[in-house]
Amino acid sequence: MKITSLYYIISYQIINLVKDTNDVCLSPYCIKAANYLLESIDETIDPCEDFYQFACGTWLKNTRIPPENGKHRSISRLTIRLENALADFFSTSPLNDIVESKAIINARRLYASCMDENAIEIEDINVILSLVKREFGGWPVLEGLTWNESTFDLSRLTLKLNQYNNFILYTIKSVADDKNSSVRSIQVDLSNRRENLMHFLKGTEVYRAYYEFFNNLTRALTNDTSTIDDDILALKSFELEIMQNMYKHDKLSFKDIVRTTVGNLSHTMNSDFTNQLRRLYLFGNVSLVDTDIVTVYAPKVLLDIMSIIDQQSPRTIQNYMIWRFMMNRALNMPKRFRNIVQQYNYMFYDTTGTQRRPIICANYVNKMMGLAVSKIYINKYFDKDIRKEVRVMKEKIGYPDYLENDDVMKLEKDYADYNFNTSFMSNVLSLLQLHSKQDLRILRDPVDSKDWIGILPTVINAANGRSLNEIVFPAAFLHTPMFDKDAPRYLNYGGVGFVVGHEITHGFDSKGLEHDMNGNKIPWWTNATIAAFDERKKCIIEQYNNYTLNQINLRLNGERTQNENIADNAGLKQAFFAYQQWTKTHKKLEKKLPGLTKYSTEQMFFLNFGHTLCEKMTKQSAYSYIMTDVHSPSQFRVFGPTSNFVEFDRVFGCKPGQGNSRVDKCSVW
Repeated sequence: MKITSLYYIISYQIINLVKDTNDVCLSPYCIKAANYLLESIDETIDPCEDFYQFACGTWLKNTRIPPENGKHRSISRLTIRLENALADFFSTSPLNDIVESKAIINARRLYASCMDENAIEIEDINVILSLVKREFGGWPVLEGLTWNESTFDLSRLTLKLNQYNNFILYTIKSVADDKNSSVRSIQVDLSNRRENLMHFLKGTEVYRAYYEFFNNLTRALTNDTSTIDDDILALKSFELEIMQNMYKHDKLSFKDIVRTTVGNLSHTMNSDFTNQLRRLYLFGNVSLVDTDIVTVYAPKVLLDIMSIIDQQSPRTIQNYMIWRFMMNRALNMPKRFRNIVQQYNYMFYDTTGTQRRPIICANYVNKMMGLAVSKIYINKYFDKDIRKEVRVMKEKIGYPDYLENDDVMKLEKDYADYNFNTSFMSNVLSLLQLHSKQDLRILRDPVDSKDWIGILPTVINAANGRSLNEIVFPAAFLHTPMFDKDAPRYLNYGGVGFVVGHEITHGFDSKGLEHDMNGNKIPWWTNATIAAFDERKKCIIEQYNNYTLNQINLRLNGERTQNENIADNAGLKQAFFAYQQWTKTHKKLEKKLPGLTKYSTEQMFFLNFGHTLCEKMTKQSAYSYIMTDVHSPSQFRVFGPTSNFVEFDRVFGCKPGQGNSRVDKCSVW
């Protein structure tokens, strides 16, 4: 109520303050845009000293991080809009004259099973514990001294977990082949090593909370608690050894890549691993042949991890593998188990609440049945005219073409095996298997540049697909403040224009240089070009290495974030120059926004760019972000590129040496 009232007060004041409306846009959209920018900028700050605070200062002061999240961004409104739209759709029955496809009917069933908390409570944990006992060989910590160690079979356990789409130690994927992007090959890589070991890095409280999570969950699942304490000690020792092994390797070990075949894989890994790979792909009805290509990332690190596992007791490894599976499923369990997870999450992310159940369930269905949900979203909530407004290289904009057609044959084929009942946990486990099978099956499918596999239309993000030399802009991303068909062009260029430039630049960063115009991993730069690029990027790396996030007094890692920083810097330049080019061919000046008439259209470009990156994080979320994310925190995504851009200095009248203007500017592109 308070925010709504403020909106109308500001709108009324803006309209009454405007004397001459010839150069001022008073359309509904322009008034809305003026509101969100006036509620964001802090005019007490000199943009030449700290442009991020200038563009975001008032937003930062007045924005509260939602209790269920560890961070909040200005574009979080896009996420909220999407989540509410999907929850609204699923909670409303279709009209009598609407005949829905089988895929959407099953999406509704999945949502209903997630929402039926009474049924979840009645079913309790029988389904998942039965699976663990029957398929995985049991969870020793729940069985105490009665667990039979002689039944332990690591190869079988790993295979079964993989079949339920759980890759604990390493991942196996079917991906577009590096050397020939028209076909697929197999990729073997480390699992999320930093994320899996983050509880060691975040300090005593999170470390303690992690093992409290294990302790509380297992005690809630069994009456036999006789071995829990000893099992926790063994788990701690094993995870510590894994972490120490990770950190003993130099950077080159993690960058090491071996391209081989299934027939020769045993020379890189071992024969057991090759046999397991063959058995896994049979689960997806794919028979591997000796000539199938396999790319192994960080093989030395992987072999060291396997060596550590061989030295552990079967009980410890069984406990660890099932623990990683169960901690991922606890949020699908009855409420008392979800509460245990949430207590850990409160500590890990520094949060104090949880999302509403309809939002949780809508997000889950979106994650697991993304294209079916995308069809719902596109037909009901997406303005089709938007697609006509954005055209870029080999683009994927909005959604796959077939989703807007009445013909649902492809959608039905994609989801032919999706059949759900009233048991939420049974549906969850079925989905895990379906996703595993799908990823395995596509190995034999030719790569179709029109397929949306890496990112879905109902995702608030954009992406660069190097293997296909494409950039992707999902439908859900193309809304205010990123883009609107009724927005002045300076807002669109400062919003989605920056993202377009950012994603294009990824084709010319230290990874993009390895991929040619067809997405194949074939060097296409001259040695002189590579040398010049390497020299220029040193400046960017050093610049960001010297940034400190004062909130947690932690320096950024300029090496790890270099590609995103290069893309941010070049993306801002490209978007600005594109806007300048557009104004040259459109002589009539764009109208300004009410209440912001003192700013030039070029200044407004930068204001909207800055606004789209306004962000607040809790301390724990900020720590996780710096330790794991390849992007710099938002304030440096604004400060870094603007401080390097001479056009920003010109537009705001800044002098090199002021806080937001570097004397020695870094420029890669």
